Amino acid sequence: MTSDKGIFIKNIYYMLSYAFKILKQTHYEKVAAEEFENVQDLFAAILAKGVAQQVKQGLYREYIPMEETLAVMRGKLDMQGTIRNRIQRRQKLDCEYDELSENNLMNQIIKTTMYYLVKDSGVKQERKNALKKLLVYFDGIEMPEPSSVQWNRIQYQRNNRSYEMLINICYLVLEGMLQTTESGQYRMVAFSDEHMERLYEKFILEYYRQEHTELDDVRAAEVKWDLMGEYEPGTLKFLPKMQTDVMLRMGNRTLIIDAKYYTRVLQSQYNRETFHSNNLYQIFAYVKNTDIGNTGNVSGLLLYAKTDEDVTPDTVFNMAGNQIGARTLDLNKDFSQIQAQLDGILGEFLVDERMKCA
Repeated sequence: MTSDKGIFIKNIYYMLSYAFKILKQTHYEKVAAEEFENVQDLFAAILAKGVAQQVKQGLYREYIPMEETLAVMRGKLDMQGTIRNRIQRRQKLDCEYDELSENNLMNQIIKTTMYYLVKDSGVKQERKNALKKLLVYFDGIEMPEPSSVQWNRIQYQRNNRSYEMLINICYLVLEGMLQTTESGQYRMVAFSDEHMERLYEKFILEYYRQEHTELDDVRAAEVKWDLMGEYEPGTLKFLPKMQTDVMLRMGNRTLIIDAKYYTRVLQSQYNRETFHSNNLYQIFAYVKNTDIGNTGNVSGLLLYAKTDEDVTPDTVFNMAGNQIGARTLDLNKDFSQIQAQLDGILGEFLVDERMKCA
């Protein structure tokens, strides 16, 4: 089955498995072997397996600030509340203390996500049943409104690292798929392009990192401006940051990939179709500022997710001594064909001609 953008749902799973390596562990094998009609059914299956595993290990607990009126002292005394109790002739103490609790933000997010997936018509009944059983373990945990979740408060450390993939799946559901109706309720909608774009970028980076260990370097590197001369303190802050999606190095060669996930790959100007101007200017700037000394050993590639447009870019230009090209990656193909295309890009841009002939 495919999503609204013509992407095999199974390929979304493969992309997730590279973005979050935990999906390659044995307890996700059944999920990998299944076919899914809707992306929300896929997310429900992943959460059902992942949360069940987390329940076995124990839900994450953290210290939560508590305020309570008690007969005995606990934690720190709240003087104002205690004085008020004395005035009211109540022999009680107002105390403030920290309690180790499962009712924390991460567990609240997971509970909210499971709740909305259970209500969604695109999730199969067997998946709903599995999620309902897991919700029992979240009985004492609050369930915030999706729109009120403060994602920037989430911090990962050694004790909750196993939650990272689960929380990211929850983010894709709550932020990428839920839409508020006029009555204030939530309904499931198509997986948003914005969140698919982030997954697409992370997938490409992690694919090269995991499958091509022969590369000397694989990262999402920041490109520094190749500036000459001296500048007044504080003036450099006005220059925009150049953050690449993927930078690959092999020997003295570098390939910068800018991953693009658009509804339309090309723009129409004056009755002709061209690359998006900003995309081309951006990759050119990345390449020229990386290739200090104009060696020609730095290349750039705009890698678009294929759409249903008749015309798709597949070309390479020599721009001021550097190779800059554009390709489309068809996510509606068998995953082995996607792998073959990604592997072929390395052979085209990073492998020296002498190595090809050897």
